[in-house]
Amino acid sequence: MTGMLARHSHTFILVAVLLAIAGAVAAFGLPVGLFPQVSFPRIVVDIHAGDRPADATALLVTRPLEDAIRAVPGVDSVRSETSRGEAQVSIDFGWGRDMVAATLLVDAAVAKVLPGLPPGTGYDVRRMDPTVFPIISYALRSDALSPVALRDFAQYRIAPLLAAIPGLAHVDVQGGETAEIQVEADAHVLASRGLTQADLVSAIAAANQIQAVGRLQDHNKLYLVVANHPLKDARDIASVPLVNAGGGRMSVGDVAKVSNGFAPQWIRVTEDGRPAVLFNVYEQPDGNAVQIAAAVRQRLASLPLPPGVTLTNWYDQSELVTASAASVRDAIAIGLLLAGGVLFLFLRNGRLVMVTMIVVPAILAVTVLCLKLLGLSFNIMTLGGMAAAVGLVIDDVMVMIEHIARRSLEAQDEHAGSMANVVFRAAREFIVPLSGSSLATLIVFVPLAFLQGVTGAFSRALSITMGSALLVSWAMTAIVVPAVVTRLVRPHHWQHRVSWLDEAMHRWHGRVFAPTYRRPLVAAAAVILVVVAGVAAYLHVPTGFMPEADEGGFVLDYYSAPGTSLTETDREIAQVEQILRMNRNVETFSRRLGTGLGGDLGQSYHGDFFVRLKPGHPLATADVMNDVRENVLHAVPGVQVEVAQLMEDLIGDLTAVPQPVEVKLYGDDEKALIPLADKVAGALGHIPGLVDVKNGAQVAGDAIDIEFHDAAVAAEGTTVDAVSQAVSAALSGTIATALPGATKALGVRVAMPGSRTWRIENLDALPVRSADGHVFPLSRVATLHKVAGQPQITREDLQNMVPVTARIDEGGIGAAVQRVRALLDRPGMLPTGVRYELGGLYQQQQVAFAGLQKVFGAALAAEFVLLMFLYRRAWLAFLVMLTSLLSTSAVFTGLWLAGVDLNVTAMMGLTMVLGIGTEMAIFLASEYQAIGARTGWRSAIHRAVRNRVRPITMTTLAAILTLLPLVMALGQGSDLQQPLAIAIVAGLLLQFPMVLVVLPVAIGQSSRRRPGRSIV
Repeated sequence: MTGMLARHSHTFILVAVLLAIAGAVAAFGLPVGLFPQVSFPRIVVDIHAGDRPADATALLVTRPLEDAIRAVPGVDSVRSETSRGEAQVSIDFGWGRDMVAATLLVDAAVAKVLPGLPPGTGYDVRRMDPTVFPIISYALRSDALSPVALRDFAQYRIAPLLAAIPGLAHVDVQGGETAEIQVEADAHVLASRGLTQADLVSAIAAANQIQAVGRLQDHNKLYLVVANHPLKDARDIASVPLVNAGGGRMSVGDVAKVSNGFAPQWIRVTEDGRPAVLFNVYEQPDGNAVQIAAAVRQRLASLPLPPGVTLTNWYDQSELVTASAASVRDAIAIGLLLAGGVLFLFLRNGRLVMVTMIVVPAILAVTVLCLKLLGLSFNIMTLGGMAAAVGLVIDDVMVMIEHIARRSLEAQDEHAGSMANVVFRAAREFIVPLSGSSLATLIVFVPLAFLQGVTGAFSRALSITMGSALLVSWAMTAIVVPAVVTRLVRPHHWQHRVSWLDEAMHRWHGRVFAPTYRRPLVAAAAVILVVVAGVAAYLHVPTGFMPEADEGGFVLDYYSAPGTSLTETDREIAQVEQILRMNRNVETFSRRLGTGLGGDLGQSYHGDFFVRLKPGHPLATADVMNDVRENVLHAVPGVQVEVAQLMEDLIGDLTAVPQPVEVKLYGDDEKALIPLADKVAGALGHIPGLVDVKNGAQVAGDAIDIEFHDAAVAAEGTTVDAVSQAVSAALSGTIATALPGATKALGVRVAMPGSRTWRIENLDALPVRSADGHVFPLSRVATLHKVAGQPQITREDLQNMVPVTARIDEGGIGAAVQRVRALLDRPGMLPTGVRYELGGLYQQQQVAFAGLQKVFGAALAAEFVLLMFLYRRAWLAFLVMLTSLLSTSAVFTGLWLAGVDLNVTAMMGLTMVLGIGTEMAIFLASEYQAIGARTGWRSAIHRAVRNRVRPITMTTLAAILTLLPLVMALGQGSDLQQPLAIAIVAGLLLQFPMVLVVLPVAIGQSSRRRPGRSIV
């Protein structure tokens, strides 16, 4: 093998260069996004069934759909929320399902039962994935243009302009007004002319005709015959002729007022406190968020805006992605420089440092090529994986270079042949420990790639990235590094240059190792102390789910009193806008009322803000959120708010519930659950650390029930259905037809005069026309009753359920949930027949932790098998494994001291520490075994320690310095990888003395008890 490497070294270098160039080119074409391209196993069905009470909607619409959807293969759970005339059904499948096929099956199941649902029921089936939230959003404001013109500009100029951008899915427009023509006719006037509102609708629809009526063949040509009588404007509609039952002729304008107006809508949209039109840009699942956002900015910059129109960007996901990429780039650059400095301080050879500076970037470039071939993208997990892998990659290169340097200096002293042969012999000699150490780290990532749930979706991208980097690193270190060394380092460059750091390190190790070796009980006491500290830290460190990051903004959900009108809620929330404007950290904000970023069920008292913070805002995002929450609660009584960062909100929406704490109360009596939820919410509000507590009983607002009197209805010569249709036509109007325009169709609505501003007394006096033509007030056949607080109905797996939710202001999820569980388990807290389950992000955390515990166990077993294969001695494998296992206790201590939660990424770091610690121990154990084959065990221990103290010190120091930027969370987006970096650094800090002091002592004690046995 040595001869082959020497003969083909030029070829290997050429291949490495070509692969690195291919990786650099692939980096420009790799998709870029915030999250990995993951198919979340969740489907949402939005149902629209007109205006009807929530209980009637649940009975007639939601329950039949739940039954049909529950029968779809692969469904794990079904959860529904039903409001007045609307419902949202969330369907969870198992991870790993084909969600395209699952979506089609759900759509087919809904379509199958649709004919049996109330007439006019519509639905929309959508898959939940990270693309359900926009990647970039803008606001249009103008004092000169009307709301109609502003919306039309966004809908018909901007949206088509952006639609052709590769990877863009669609552009959604919110706010503004939709123009329509309104025909207002009084029932008494119509009755006096022998007409009804339905006659107006029929006449207008019949007059507006553009339809093919047949074909005609003449003079060898085939003609399409079109009946073409389009109505163009309000004047044409006013001139539409009418004929009553008595043959009287008149026009629409004679009996009704025809004017231009706006379609009714029940939402409000503002930007920075002023009415605005928002448009949100969504990407396709495999889109490149950074490229799409750049193309959007470029096209908008080339679009001339109408006079008086301002365009404001209030959200840009690509900024976080770009900032994360820049942070990773900086972390890699800083890590390389620091590692190079460490290498130079120890070896005092600039050319060897140059080898590292050349090979490590090449390894990362080839890793990018692997990501391209595996269909991955640049995202927070792959970028973080590359940043975390730099330390491991540098370790491989450094230990190989150190071993070559040591062997080259020894050979120089002994005059042992050409230097190239010495280098390649040293590389071949180091292949076994290098392979073993690389495998020790690599096999940890294998079980990580098979994790399920949200954790698996995210860790898979990280583990594949780091695993690819390690494979490439092994190949480049074993083959390319020796070849590059022979080209860059000449014989006269190999000189004995003893570093002061090298001497100091050997002195320190001698002072610690020698007395500890003579008194092994000291090592045992140190190990016990480390374990006790780790256990204490484990009991005190708070637990979380995903790490928090500075995303440059946050989401604020708000609720006024249930049933509050749009106008009143708008007035109240204007005070919240004032609070945001006065906050020096806030750059701008957008607000929605009656709708939301995540497509929530629209209520007149519920909406959300997205608050964008200033670049380099002085306060941390979490502090700004708490500050805004406290100010709103004190300054705007009656308004409740929830604040969350967008990533937390998005992950929650993708998995079901965005709140960390959710108490799901189940019971047969739905009405009894609501006061119980109030009781539970009140009790949770007294638990320290819990904020934004909601009782889950979302009220759909007040209603007016029309109670019909059968005898009175019959006496008027009409029917309940006819009267109901008359009320519906009076309140909502009837769309008679649509007038075709150049870019859009203009609806024509026939309605009662002033119906949008009616009060209850106007409805009571509503004139209704009977079959014989006489008009009577609604109050003659019905009585109106106010019904307060109709609740939104929530069901899970066909059971009545009310979710009580809360967010965590301080402390971890685990401690908060323990207090919640203790509260709920008190005698008398919940009545007989009511049970509870804990959901929310806590449930996802438990799933994640359970999976990661299995991964840790699998990694432990795999490491032991590898060690048995390498050393064939159970006692040696056990000692190496024990030191690595003990080093994981430092993870809890490090997180506790840093004030960081034990979350999913920290648990990944914990598992990685096991592999990294084993890798470090393998270098010592392999050297011990190699020397022990020629000498006694006592000499082998001392020589192995002496030979390995410098490379282990170098690699440990380099790895820690490489991860330092992530530990310090330098740069936006690096917060996400901070727990993982802290876990690895803490493990390295403990594993360093464990390998160089405790492990040799343990090997010495074990060898003393096996004097007659061979070391190998």
